[in-house]
Amino acid sequence: MLKDIEFANPDFFWLLLLLPLAILWYFFKRDEQSASLTISSSQGFTKQGILPKLRPLLFALRLLALAAIIVAMARPQTKDVSTRTKTTKGIDIVMAIDVSSSMLARDLKPNRLSALKEVAADFIRKRPSDRIGLVAYAGEGYTKTPITSDKSIVLSALREITYGQLNDGTAIGMGLATSVNRLKESKAISKIIILLTDGVNNSGFIEPQTAADLAIEYGIKTYTIGLGTNGNALSPIAYNADGSFRYGMRQVEIDEALLEDIAKVTGGKYFRATDNEKLEAIYDEINKLEKTEIEEFRYTRYEEKFRPWVLLAGLLLLLEWILRNTLFRSFI
Repeated sequence: MLKDIEFANPDFFWLLLLLPLAILWYFFKRDEQSASLTISSSQGFTKQGILPKLRPLLFALRLLALAAIIVAMARPQTKDVSTRTKTTKGIDIVMAIDVSSSMLARDLKPNRLSALKEVAADFIRKRPSDRIGLVAYAGEGYTKTPITSDKSIVLSALREITYGQLNDGTAIGMGLATSVNRLKESKAISKIIILLTDGVNNSGFIEPQTAADLAIEYGIKTYTIGLGTNGNALSPIAYNADGSFRYGMRQVEIDEALLEDIAKVTGGKYFRATDNEKLEAIYDEINKLEKTEIEEFRYTRYEEKFRPWVLLAGLLLLLEWILRNTLFRSFI
């Protein structure tokens, strides 16, 4: 396709301006070389046919050959570009998720835990070059999946996270310490924890400050998210006879001072998510703050296309020479 053709030496196209000059020169020169004869009658002359009128065809063939040579000199070529990317500064991420009973509160739709899982899944899909692990915690903490580059495994593990897999409670220190344990051996340039909770630390045998000190020691940045609306929220308050939760309005209590301190001392940032849209915006902001550096290698392969033009010029000159020495020989 002509649209895929590029020219390496386009300045040679200026030579095409010589073609109109050559045409003018040809017609003026032809008139000078033509002799005139005045006679009283032309009855003694026979018609010479159409060939004399076609004599300018020889000059046209030369012009076309010259034009083809100029195009060849401009070096038409096609370009094929391929790229290869290489992650130069990957990030290892652990997402620590609170799965206590309060995460079933319905101030986010359909509830806090379901809303979080949906937003977290979208965040994972947007990090194709990073390794991600999951930690779940309530009254204790455990590793749901170690850091891995296989996003299908992480997303499957995220879907499996539900309430009831751990003793109830909110052990922020345990969740953070378990996350640090997943990252401490990491060789990644950047290591981060995204810790989300909707409550106050009330369980576990590791204090949050101690876990934060461990994160500092291993160079792990921690982003903390407090989840829950301001005021009261429809939350589980007791069990029904069939084992299901009975819901009622309960004051939302989040230890924001603790979460702010953890984020500050580890070099991270604290966020407060009061609804689904705010939660999504927070994960989008973290996604922008933590950019993976990717090096792109670009390979360009050029294919020269001047040879057909040179061949065309040669054929035109050959045709002109043959016609000049055969059909038009007697008229030159």
